[in-house]
This record gives sequence, structure tokens and C-alpha cells, in this order.
Amino acid sequence: MKRILFVLTLSLIIVSCQKNTENTMAVSGNIKGLKKGTLFLQHFNDSSLVVIDSLQIQGDGSFSFSHEVESPEIFYLYLDKADNNDVNDRITFFGEPGEITINTSWNTFETNAEVLGSKAHEKLKEFNTMISNFNIKELELSQQSFLPEVQEDSLVLDSVQNLISQNILKRYRYTLNFGLNNSDSYVTPYVMLIAANEANPKYLDSIYKSLTPEVAASKYGVAFKEYLKK
Repeated sequence: MKRILFVLTLSLIIVSCQKNTENTMAVSGNIKGLKKGTLFLQHFNDSSLVVIDSLQIQGDGSFSFSHEVESPEIFYLYLDKADNNDVNDRITFFGEPGEITINTSWNTFETNAEVLGSKAHEKLKEFNTMISNFNIKELELSQQSFLPEVQEDSLVLDSVQNLISQNILKRYRYTLNFGLNNSDSYVTPYVMLIAANEANPKYLDSIYKSLTPEVAASKYGVAFKEYLKK
């Protein structure tokens, strides 16, 4: 009888230690140079930013979090350095089941962050890089349109404004093509919701219908479907 109880107890201990499942996201890394602060793992739930977990850091910038992920989605690492300044203190990353490593520095927390281990995040990074190029081009052209010599020449001004319109059109085309070419990526419905929500509904509907069943059933896939219904 004692032997049976021992085996049962040992089994319960082993099961309790095996907390990770196939849906567990393990986020770890290091914040170089950080001596003191509080790190929060966050995500949006019903339009509210929710703290999933937090960690007090004292003298060592290493950290680790784990969370059960129903489907890949956007998460945030927010660092409270107690400096009353929220600028450059939040890292946005696309989380998914598996091990994700995030390394950065305390003084360039967001801009210097390196995210490894998430295929969805790599795809989001690819999209953001291209969109950033379009945005920089638009800013340059907009600044050019306000130059005195351009303002005084209507032909030149019209030319610059046409270039701005063409750049905007190219950005939309890239976004829609990204959706059509990445129907198996969980990033696609997220991107459509934040960057193409003003596009022609028939194009968005085509993108939704091209999504794989897994992506369509994900958090952003469902949200994308609900958006199209409206």
C-alpha cells in the first residue's frame, strides 16, 4: 500500500512540474545594462491592455515569462524604469507557442530589440520594413511640397502631389499583395485590420477567403471576419 501511495505521489509531482504544453509560449532574454525596474508582459483582451505577468528586476537584466497562447497574436514587453517616461519603453512582438528570445538594452529598449524564435514576428518585421519605406518616401515628398520654390510653381507642386498619391497607392497595393501571398501567415489578418481597413471590401473579402483554415480560426482571423461583416 505504501509503495502504491509513493508511486501516485511521485506521479503527481512529475505531472505538476510538466506545466508547459504545445501551446506554451516561453519568452526569455536579457536587458543589457538594466539594474532596476519592473517588466510586464501584456496583450489586448476585449480592447483593453491587460497585464499577463510581471517581474521585478534587481541588478540582473535577465527575464523569463510563460503563457498559454490560443493562437499567435501581438504581445508587448513594457519596461517601467520609474523615470515617468513611457517613450521607448514598450516592445511589440508577435507571440506564438514555442521559445522566443528577446534581447535589448535598457536605454534603447524598443529600438534596439532583437526578437528570435517567432516565425510570425519575422513576417511582421518584413511587412513593417516595407511599409516604413513607403512612409519615409511620403514624408520626404510632403516636406518637399512645402518648400517655397515648390509652393510658387503650381506645375511642380502638382507633380509632387501626384507622386504622393502614387506612393500611397503603391503602399496599398503592397499591403493587399502581402495578404494574398501570405494566406498561411497569422500576420495577414492582423495586417489587414490595421493597414488595409479602408481598402475596397471586395479585395479584403478575397484575402479572407484565401486564408488557411487555421489562420481564419485564429484571434485576428475571427476579428477580420467580423470586420468584413460590418
